[in-house]
Amino acid sequence: MTDHSSDLLRLLSSRGYIHQTTDAAALDALANKQVVPGYIGFDPTAPSLHVGSLVQIMLLRRLQQSGHKPIVLMGGGTGKIGDPSFKDEARKLLDHDGINANVASIRRIFERFLTFGDGPTDAVMVDNADWLDQLEYIPFLRDVGQHFSVNRMLSFDSVKLRLDREQSLSFLEFNYMILQAYDFLELSRRAGCRLQMGGSDQWGNIVNGIELSRRMDGTEVFGITTPLITTADGGKMGKTMSGAVWLHEDQLPHFDYWQFWRNTDDRDVGRFLRLFTDLPLDEIARLEALEGAEINEAKKILANAATAMCRGEAAAAEAAETARRTFEEGSAGGSLPSFMVTGEVSIVDALIGLGFCASKGEARRLIKGGGARVGADKVSDEALMIAVGADPVPVSAGKKHHGLLIAG
Repeated sequence: MTDHSSDLLRLLSSRGYIHQTTDAAALDALANKQVVPGYIGFDPTAPSLHVGSLVQIMLLRRLQQSGHKPIVLMGGGTGKIGDPSFKDEARKLLDHDGINANVASIRRIFERFLTFGDGPTDAVMVDNADWLDQLEYIPFLRDVGQHFSVNRMLSFDSVKLRLDREQSLSFLEFNYMILQAYDFLELSRRAGCRLQMGGSDQWGNIVNGIELSRRMDGTEVFGITTPLITTADGGKMGKTMSGAVWLHEDQLPHFDYWQFWRNTDDRDVGRFLRLFTDLPLDEIARLEALEGAEINEAKKILANAATAMCRGEAAAAEAAETARRTFEEGSAGGSLPSFMVTGEVSIVDALIGLGFCASKGEARRLIKGGGARVGADKVSDEALMIAVGADPVPVSAGKKHHGLLIAG
């Protein structure tokens, strides 16, 4: 671990957030001298962000915890284009009303992780549509476009990947990196922003913004990227059998969110506790040293802390109690996903009704692979009919997804 003198870089480094930094020594000195406003951009492509965005949300939280000012930049302007970074194809374009509705919905998530207000270290949320929508094309090309080399833009991995695969990259998307660099320039001018943070795939875009600010204004600004967060088995963080792990309860029940953290691989417990909770480092060191069955206690602590931060203390307590009753006592808790049934239902329809499978074919493959259970019994017959009476019937898909069939 590199020695840092500022609370900001010490905190980020000790908890595993730093992958790359531009001029770490100068940023360290600045953070010791003044409040550093820093931003991360989020494109409002859905009503909720998912766990894949949580490292960046926590990065803003750490910025505030160390005495600096988080700026949440919503891409109301760039969201009309879509970031081409490492994507196979162009993103669906949203209309103005759809973007605004998503921004309003996403703000509720940030209000759980950050303190908003008018104070020097209070978080603010801004929308790049405020300046991008006002741009005039010719003046923008003349004033900003001259600072970008097409040769260099073509060399970025995010662009090369699409071109090497001979996949279409529209001129609209190609402009994204220029607009993101311009965001940094505008935030530097409007809010005194001195730091942009993001995932490792954003390094090229961040460097572009730093260079643009230096060339146009002579302002010294900085960048930090986080490592790509993968699970111990090599999977992508936040991807499950049922899809994305959404941060909003509208998209994912509290129990499923809690259970996602409870099912963390043993090897990831310590790292996830550092990244996604506020537990002290000495307590985390104790928990990650647990072995055998005891590591499950550390996973429950992770699940409780991560759920409480995102969904609230009451939601975490309810989910933990549901898990205890369902898996330790064998009874049915109230927070599990449920599907109402009149009389009886086939196992295939039950798996679809609970949201564990998207089609009958997928349900049959799950059953064939031994991944479906009714109660504690593994299901091998895809024609199985389940009678639902006064007591709810537990149905599971794999080790991580559990639900209840309830008489209607």
